[in-house]
Amino acid sequence: MNAKSLLDQLLSSGQSVLSNTLGNQAPGKPGAANFGTGLLAGGVLGLLLGDKRVRKFGGKALAYGGAAALGALAFRAYSNWQQQQSASGSAAAAPPQAAQFLPALVSEDHSRAVLKALIAAAKSDGHIDARERGLIEEKLAALADEPELHSWIDAEVARPLDPAEVAAAASSMEVASEMYLVSVLAVDAESFMERAYLDALAMKLNLPADLKMQLETEAKQALAAA
Repeated sequence: MNAKSLLDQLLSSGQSVLSNTLGNQAPGKPGAANFGTGLLAGGVLGLLLGDKRVRKFGGKALAYGGAAALGALAFRAYSNWQQQQSASGSAAAAPPQAAQFLPALVSEDHSRAVLKALIAAAKSDGHIDARERGLIEEKLAALADEPELHSWIDAEVARPLDPAEVAAAASSMEVASEMYLVSVLAVDAESFMERAYLDALAMKLNLPADLKMQLETEAKQALAAA
């Protein structure tokens, strides 16, 4: 499993694992082949975000498509921001290309950047201790069978939280938008620590204030759409 597949498993797993339908699925029925990996990915997400936040994150925000949903939300926010820039006469950024947000077409580095942001956001409240870190590394290793990806994940989970280091993975404004959006979805923005992390990350990503607001609006709307 490469980083793109791992990211999609994690983003899709919350709703699947919480779903009674999937929980009662029998072998041979549609989706049963992914039951084991879905449970495992859901367990990783639960360890990363905590049980309460995984219900919010997986059960609502991305219930309809994993990485594809994340890309769609980021694309809409970026497009709205670009249109606002044009309407106001500001120097507009280049129009976003939908393909840059499609999981099937994005690069491995793009997926790793978003995965890096998700892992970092999960650590922003300081809830991951040494025991949980070991469990996360173990479960992620079971999903990511490539040794190089496994080593990368271990390093990211153990790495001290640094918004500047996270932001350095963004190769474009489109990637930065997805990184920030997944971070907003993963944290509790009402927590002082997590809000401070989000603001620091946005600054290091060089996100314009209006784009930052658009991304947060998309996240709020997604979370409200149960």
